[in-house]
Amino acid sequence: MAGHSIPHFQNDLGLKVIRVGSKEFMCQGASAPFDHPHIFIDLGGDDEAVCSYCSTLYKYDPKLHEGTSDPAECTVIADAA
Repeated sequence: MAGHSIPHFQNDLGLKVIRVGSKEFMCQGASAPFDHPHIFIDLGGDDEAVCSYCSTLYKYDPKLHEGTSDPAECTVIADAA
């Protein structure tokens, strides 16, 4: 299986806010098998959005690299093929 090109973020830490370096990404809730359906979030012109499934608040931070998060533990690393 090829790695995903859209960044995926998770909230195993139970945080209210996760800062991300991407304007388009997927929220998967927690790590499998405790994840929720992967929700596509497009911030568009906004700098924050709430996942409609788990209520995690994602805030865009232009200081972060594309596909990364703060805290870093919230970034899902794609499995190598």
